[in-house]
Amino acid sequence: MRKRNALIFQGGMPMKNGAKALIQTLLNSGVDTCFTNPGTSEMHFVAALDSTEMKAVLTLFEGVATGAADGYARIADKPAATLLHLGCGLGNGLANLHNARKARVPMVNIVGDHATYHKKFNAPLESDIETVARNFSTWIRTTPTTEQLAFDAAEAVAVAIGPQAQISTLILPADVSWGDGGEAANALPAFASKKASDAVVNQVAEVLLQKNRKNALLLGRRVLLGDGLLAASKIAERTGAKLFAEVFPARIERGAGLPSIERIAYLAEMASVQLKGFDNLVLVDTNEPVSFFAYPGKKSLLVPDSCAIHNLVEPDQDALGSLQCLVSAVGAGETKPKLQQAVRPEPPSGKLTAAKVCQAIGALMPDNAIISDEAQTSGLQLSAFTVGAPRHDLLTLTGGAIGQGLPVAIGAAIAGQGRPVIALVGDGSAMYTIQSLWTIVREKLDITTIVFNNRSYAILNIELQRVGAEKAGLKAKSQLDLSQPEINFVAIANGMGMPAQKAATADEFNMALEKAFSESGPHLIDAIVPNEFEGLKLKALPSLLGAMSHIPSPVAKAIKKKFAP
Repeated sequence: MRKRNALIFQGGMPMKNGAKALIQTLLNSGVDTCFTNPGTSEMHFVAALDSTEMKAVLTLFEGVATGAADGYARIADKPAATLLHLGCGLGNGLANLHNARKARVPMVNIVGDHATYHKKFNAPLESDIETVARNFSTWIRTTPTTEQLAFDAAEAVAVAIGPQAQISTLILPADVSWGDGGEAANALPAFASKKASDAVVNQVAEVLLQKNRKNALLLGRRVLLGDGLLAASKIAERTGAKLFAEVFPARIERGAGLPSIERIAYLAEMASVQLKGFDNLVLVDTNEPVSFFAYPGKKSLLVPDSCAIHNLVEPDQDALGSLQCLVSAVGAGETKPKLQQAVRPEPPSGKLTAAKVCQAIGALMPDNAIISDEAQTSGLQLSAFTVGAPRHDLLTLTGGAIGQGLPVAIGAAIAGQGRPVIALVGDGSAMYTIQSLWTIVREKLDITTIVFNNRSYAILNIELQRVGAEKAGLKAKSQLDLSQPEINFVAIANGMGMPAQKAATADEFNMALEKAFSESGPHLIDAIVPNEFEGLKLKALPSLLGAMSHIPSPVAKAIKKKFAP
């Protein structure tokens, strides 16, 4: 924790109230964007916005605000703030705060609270905000006085930035916000992260240079951008190691001119096939892969027992710098990385399927795009069809809590400052945070939203088959069915002022996508697609997955590549 005497006050005159001091301190610390869903306790903060340069983005639901702050941090590589109302508002944003925690992004939550003298009366909205915050935040502080507010705000930002990037939660009582005597503070000095020790780097290098050993590197959070991928590819070309990326990266750069890297599969059975036969697995800014859920008779840890795990860096260390040290340690400084060639699929035709939607995206996507991917089972072919597309960023569902795709797209678009954004969502997941469409229109963001509309919680149909539950009857199946009543996404989008159209054939989808990409601003395409797994294919899936560990490895890997490339 930093000492308060490290702070230097901004100017010599006290600010009029705590809210103004708070906002100016955030700005001095580099936080210039705030995603808001305010209430009565936050009105002084709202009023103070007029006299500052803080960009304020209104959302209609707290889960949109928290998800947008997550998406902003992934692209801007710095924190945004959220402004939330009491414990209930913070609780409404919790699912996407969970995703942000798993993404390991910096964020500062400003949560309004009742005035300090009012709390004892147990008003209807009184709650234990700190307990809610402990689900995702390790730095939590309720500021008791206006005079202390600048100190706490500067520390909140410094902790969020890290090293290790994380979520800070500053709880702001109303009287502290409106009180006089506040004075803004400058940013606290940044802490420099250290690289992994020479001993650790040399030990990992020795493992990778062993003869007749099958090795792999599993890359995570901070080494999945261009420089990290190039360094990892040099190591792979020099040592023969296989490269993998974590299942759901916060952000990964892809496309022509960059090394192509295979992600670990979501389905545990497929992931086990990928990892089978390796003698050593080197973790670089990620954790050992585990199954998302427990399944009867199946392992939770996915790395084979015979495979040794080696960790190159700790979360508070310099991941990219450590990986570059490993390049030197294995003698790969002059080794050329293996780069993906530019290649695009042809636009699809005929009946529209989820795979053809992915094919069309690969054929038509613009340069320098950002993809916020929450397509679930419908997006399984996206990686294969976009591998040689123009260079782009892919943001994925880090924590598994659906309702992230649209909010993350908002934050990414604002941080991207004009970069085109593609939001891929399922029909069920879209409805979690459908209020996002309103903010997209209000902010005139260049986001093309594609809804994979299969009228089903398709991923749960798969899980129902995998978990060993009793055979599902009509009542059970109805809990996963979204066909009655039909959700009209075109009408919903139009009702919020967004241009939208439905596509039921590949040709219709191609035309809609070309139009969306050629016109700046918001668009929505309601892609009517069949469920990727239904009927006999769905019934056969558990048996196929159960057999993966028993069939020859080349055959299993071929099945995995076809199923989830």
